[in-house]
Amino acid sequence: MDEQRHITFFTATILEWKHLLKPDKYKNTILDSLRFLVREKRVKVYGFVIMPNHVHLLWKMEEPHLRENV
Repeated sequence: MDEQRHITFFTATILEWKHLLKPDKYKNTILDSLRFLVREKRVKVYGFVIMPNHVHLLWKMEEPHLRENV
């Protein structure tokens, strides 16, 4: 599990590349979720971009949390 202690690149895409993240209210949901994870010391976020149909993250899981649980 040591690989989960390094900064990793993560991408989440929307089925069929639909532009579901275009409205700000959905972007804000993602931002609120990232803030929660950081505040609860589950992850460190080094960078991110929210596109209309996908999200990219540079992040690292904080011990004892695993990616599967985040």
